[in-house]
Amino acid sequence: MLPWFQNGQFPLYLAPMARFTDIVFREFCKAQGADVMVTEFVQADALTREDPKLWETVDFTEAQRPMGVQIFGSNPKSMAAAARMLVERLQPDFIDINFGCPADRVICMDAGSSMLRNPKKLGQVTGAVVRAVPDTPVTVKIRTGWDDNSIVAKEVGHIVEAEGAQALAIHGRTKVQGYRGEANWPVIAEVAAELSIPVIGNGNINSAEAVIRIREETVCAGLMIGRAALGYPWIFRDIKHYLRHGTVPEPPTIPERWATIIDYTRQIMARPFREARHSDLRWMRPKFIALTKGMEGSRKIRGALGAVNQIEDLQRVAEAHCAQYGL
Repeated sequence: MLPWFQNGQFPLYLAPMARFTDIVFREFCKAQGADVMVTEFVQADALTREDPKLWETVDFTEAQRPMGVQIFGSNPKSMAAAARMLVERLQPDFIDINFGCPADRVICMDAGSSMLRNPKKLGQVTGAVVRAVPDTPVTVKIRTGWDDNSIVAKEVGHIVEAEGAQALAIHGRTKVQGYRGEANWPVIAEVAAELSIPVIGNGNINSAEAVIRIREETVCAGLMIGRAALGYPWIFRDIKHYLRHGTVPEPPTIPERWATIIDYTRQIMARPFREARHSDLRWMRPKFIALTKGMEGSRKIRGALGAVNQIEDLQRVAEAHCAQYGL
């Protein structure tokens, strides 16, 4: 069994989210109590072509361990080759295979959640990766199925377990659902009850109370938190505190949240490669909107964030928002 599941541990994963869970964001979530990290996913074929941008994507710090690198693709040979390259160069604690992404650009490659329509091939890909890196654990992330008429999580769970995967994360929505509607936790509970490997539940986890309910209603070995962490990375701290003490700590103040956002921005812009590719902050606007979601008056500041080009612009938005809401 993976060590972070042993001795009654119940790990909280930060879900990998493309363009959001970069190395600096993960560092902050780790400091707030996230137990296990997974990089943003990278395409296996592109990685084997030595694209430097992808190596930046999968970079991580020692402090972020246990750390997994997530890959996607549909060709067993290229997936195996990418896994070997990652293990040789980075020595991650595990390789994670993405069979859950619903994005069209991934589906058109017959990858991500498209693979849920072909469980046999999904198993072949999993087995190839497992055999390619015999000394490194391999885990898998899926959705419940392609649509409500093809819920295959249980079937796929048994397949990847038989192929040697050491854990399975399940997002409780179908591909067709995307991120709409409620996660299907009864399906996750059924799969967790049947498999021998740990099952990590994912979907609609937005509070410490939700974690308590899920632990009572399922035998999940851990939980994966995604979009709730984008707007409020302190959710890991809150959950850990609630599990230990039965209370949720006071949230950070608006000035504290802005200080974190500005510090995050400075760190990410100082990363290798980044400065050469981005001379301003326009590419970070989706990150700013995500990080300010849920703040008092957040809707009003979206327009201002759309005009942010330099760090000074961001500071002015922060100062104006704090003057109105944060004092």
